[in-house]
Amino acid sequence: MRIGGKEFKDSGRTYIWGILNVTPDSFSDGGKYDSLDRALFQTERMLQEGMDVLDIGGESTRPGHEQISAEEEIERVVPVIEAVKARFDVPVSLDTYKHEVARAGWQAGADLINDIWGLKYDEGQMAAFLSESGLPCCLMHNRRQAEYTDFIPELLEDLRGSLAVAERAGVRKENIILDPGVGFAKTKEQNLEVLAKLECLRALGCPVLLGASRKSVIGLTLELPVQERLEGTIATSVLAVLSGCSHVRVHDVKENARAVRMAEAIEEYRKKSGRKECGYGSDQDSGT
Repeated sequence: MRIGGKEFKDSGRTYIWGILNVTPDSFSDGGKYDSLDRALFQTERMLQEGMDVLDIGGESTRPGHEQISAEEEIERVVPVIEAVKARFDVPVSLDTYKHEVARAGWQAGADLINDIWGLKYDEGQMAAFLSESGLPCCLMHNRRQAEYTDFIPELLEDLRGSLAVAERAGVRKENIILDPGVGFAKTKEQNLEVLAKLECLRALGCPVLLGASRKSVIGLTLELPVQERLEGTIATSVLAVLSGCSHVRVHDVKENARAVRMAEAIEEYRKKSGRKECGYGSDQDSGT
């Protein structure tokens, strides 16, 4: 898959998406980067720390958030996209579910659309735009009501529905990344089940992105506030590598990038050496 002129492998590598929320009210960093100077400084820092894709969001999607108009969202994101593309060689993802914002972002230089409603928000208008523009996209699982009879099969069927919307509009499957939507329309237990069964998503035939950074499932599991969820996030990023996810979306790039690279090195060696039984009776590497 090509994003912003750069090639991204579908397997064997996990790419780091750095989150840049240019919002006043995002759940963990609202207001920190809602000026152009601060947004650019953070972009430069994340690039130095190992970011592969910059994900810009102009509307908070935290539980209970207040929806803003497309016009206001455009006013927030377009100047940042233009400034980033003028200064840095980095693929830019635009986190929006509104086709008007997607179009404005594309014209400003965005390279990918990250849709938290998986093309199901606007009666096919986002899908039509993606077909017209040829932009790659990330389609996330979401529901208006967190009601399930058989959770994982229904999650997979919902994502197949998003793929069907894309196909009908003429969006090429090779341009699609799928996101299981940790933290969206799911209980703590369901979010843990998603994390435990990430490999199931690979059966849908698309690269997978995991976005669990600082999410409530970490806070509820570890009983920690949002500012203290780094270690829990790192655990999910390592899990993403071991489960074959091609992308992780994180707030803390440096720490997650280091953990991902280490997990990749171990996983690569494990695959090369195979699952051979350990030898016993050797003094080598005994720890003594």
